[in-house]
Amino acid sequence: MRRSMSAAGAAIVLAGLVTAAGPAAAATDAKCAPKIQVLGSIGDESYHRDMPQSQGVYDFGADGLAVGVSGYKPVYWTGTTVHRVPLADPNASGQVIAVNAHGLMVGVVHDSVGHSLFTYQVGAAAITRLPDGYGHDIEADVNDAGYVVSRSDSGPGAVWKDGQKVRELPVPADAGPGTRITMVTGINNHGDILGMATQDYEVPETGAHLEGTHPVLWPGDGGAARLLDPTMNDSYVQDLDESGRIVGYDWSGPWYEYRTWVWEPPVGGPGTSPGGLSSHPYATFEAISPTTNLTVGTAKFHPDEMTLPDQALLRAGSGPVKALPRLAAGGASTADAVSDADRVGGAAVNAKGKLKPVIWTCATEQAYNPGS
Repeated sequence: MRRSMSAAGAAIVLAGLVTAAGPAAAATDAKCAPKIQVLGSIGDESYHRDMPQSQGVYDFGADGLAVGVSGYKPVYWTGTTVHRVPLADPNASGQVIAVNAHGLMVGVVHDSVGHSLFTYQVGAAAITRLPDGYGHDIEADVNDAGYVVSRSDSGPGAVWKDGQKVRELPVPADAGPGTRITMVTGINNHGDILGMATQDYEVPETGAHLEGTHPVLWPGDGGAARLLDPTMNDSYVQDLDESGRIVGYDWSGPWYEYRTWVWEPPVGGPGTSPGGLSSHPYATFEAISPTTNLTVGTAKFHPDEMTLPDQALLRAGSGPVKALPRLAAGGASTADAVSDADRVGGAAVNAKGKLKPVIWTCATEQAYNPGS
């Protein structure tokens, strides 16, 4: 299972090494060597803050498997070795968004056929396109039972299994008029599904305009879909863990005015913001580990007020939000994936200005307070 990255949060942010960028990591032990592991890459390594990223780790599987994007192509890594997902069109682009414990991946591909949602099993000769899959953004997930969730091309959220659509996800009954599902971002191994609904409706009698976003939870126990209390502005929910804890961010707009947000289980209240880095005014949460309550994301500035480049961040449990070291001084960084094994995946700009897919190993030992 994985983190999700919203369309609003799809702009890049990257990460770094302990050398030129931040305090040294904590002392290591025999089982843990804190470092920034630079993975193999292919193709374009350019970094543009306001464009989809060319390189990056988006999720972790078992036995050293990681998935993501390299050179704007869907790829996976075994150790540090990069492997292309086999595509019939060599000019196609895309990314792998998520992977489960059995090596089943879900991603999007953009080619002559169109924008498609696909699955791919490690070792297979080709991808499987999912019928009615929405391949225009990078929001999807897969759990260990092989259930894939995303938006459908026809509109509603949907669930696929074994290459077939098996269920559509309804708008909650208590949603107001003009409400539609705009994102489906996560599923855990209990079958709980997370997404976002957006209302855009003009009341005919008064001309009043009703708008806003709400997190949506489709319970794995078969209960009715429910709207969750939103953040103060627009609620971009990104991921959920096995306990039902939800992470994401509040977007007050415009541009990068984001604030981290957490809905603690049992989810019933409006959630809270644990803040961000002291060095940056804005921040997102993009992913949470399945069982260890380790959350990662990105600290940001407004594009017109770029005092510092974006920086990957981490929060361990209920503690403070901390920075992850950069790969090079002044190089932007992003964190988009996290595992129970204290590994954080993302991308980072190196000293030559190239964007690299990276993994912070023993990440909590590397995290630091920017003000210290």
